[in-house]
Amino acid sequence: ANAAEGAKLTQLYVPFPQAGAWILCVTFLGRFYQSLKDNDIEFTPASIEKELLKSCKEAKGKENRLCYYVGATSDAATKIINEVSKPMSHHIPVEKICEKLKKKDSQICELKYDKQIDLSTADLRKLRVKELRRILDDWGEACKGCAEKSDFIRRIHELMPKYAPRAAGARADL
Repeated sequence: ANAAEGAKLTQLYVPFPQAGAWILCVTFLGRFYQSLKDNDIEFTPASIEKELLKSCKEAKGKENRLCYYVGATSDAATKIINEVSKPMSHHIPVEKICEKLKKKDSQICELKYDKQIDLSTADLRKLRVKELRRILDDWGEACKGCAEKSDFIRRIHELMPKYAPRAAGARADL
């Protein structure tokens, strides 16, 4: 019984045990914090909030979803943006900020980056249409009139030299 209790205690004192669970939060806010320092932004809650709103305008995909959850998008339902700006103005580590955000909204920790597809080796015919769509979305492109999987593949092949030239060069089927 003592060994089991000891194991429980060890689990309690591991710093940031779910760091992997909020990798998106930590990565996004870490990059944001660095950009504040790089651009000599004043570390006041108001200026941090203003810069966060700017960063969130450019955020795409899951990072945009994170911005939505903290209230940094125009369509956000809740506003907990001060839970980011205030601690960041005191230079509190982003891991701690994300940990506090988790207590306010657990969905923040459920966000994960999508798995990146290696276009130089991936067999596009074996990918799902959803994944093919995501490739085009990441490029900011659409596939108008695409009904079949082959239409999406054809569109990706057309655009690959523009958006992924290395991958296009490595592929023999283009």
